[in-house]
Amino acid sequence: MKLSYTYIGIIFAILANFSFSLLDTISKTLVIYYSIIQILLIKYFFILILSFFEGYRKKNLNFFKTKNIYLQFARSILSILEAGCFVLSFRYLSLADTHSIAALTPVIVVALSAIFLRETVNLNTWIGIFFGFLGVLIIMRPGLTIFDPKSLIPLAAAFFLSCYQIVTRKVSEHDSTETSLFYTSIIGIIIMLILISNYWLPLSNFSYLLFIGVGLFFSLGIYFQIIALSFTKASIIQPFHYTLILWAIILGYIFYNDIPDIPTTIGAIIISVSGIYVLNIRYKEK
Repeated sequence: MKLSYTYIGIIFAILANFSFSLLDTISKTLVIYYSIIQILLIKYFFILILSFFEGYRKKNLNFFKTKNIYLQFARSILSILEAGCFVLSFRYLSLADTHSIAALTPVIVVALSAIFLRETVNLNTWIGIFFGFLGVLIIMRPGLTIFDPKSLIPLAAAFFLSCYQIVTRKVSEHDSTETSLFYTSIIGIIIMLILISNYWLPLSNFSYLLFIGVGLFFSLGIYFQIIALSFTKASIIQPFHYTLILWAIILGYIFYNDIPDIPTTIGAIIISVSGIYVLNIRYKEK
């Protein structure tokens, strides 16, 4: 039986999200003992390697040339902000809580597209967006004694990631994937090297393996995403972004004995359903 391109794309999308989940599991341990700057530095170093690999694979020897350096710089800064917030949230929250709140990202992207890209968003889509934010409120429980201000960190990460995706959409009109990977890595490495002297902590023998794992699973996640998009449309594989919540629950329980409470579970389900609903509407409109 021969798989269609769509199914192959979906398989690689699931593999990408599983790789990102393993990355987050390792990051949750590393961020307890090491600085966020150290973790981000290794991630951007591996992205640099991936950009050279992609440039060579596509025979694009001029991948380091961009047609819009300002957008590439903005995209790189947003990448640092969202990645930094995500890693920081793992220090204070469980994997399931972090990913449940961060799952709002596709919904925020649609809302920001209406504001900044002037894309038309119908009433049904806005209703779906409303329920997505309602799911976040259920998880965060503002106004109740159980509310934890630290839950705002993954919400900030989701916002920065949404802005990053909006800018990426504009950048992709002019630059290739390998070009964007190159500038994200170079700018990220430069900024991390400037900051690293104040945040460097000595590494143990075992931590070297964990840092290599961060770079490896991050690179695999990005590469699997690239492969998935080469087989099928982004609108088809985007809903599988929500498998991150499932992986976060499973890996959080295995490695950290974390079990999401009932409000978090309900909120995560509402966010996932609203996100898939919004993405489905957008797909039909196109």
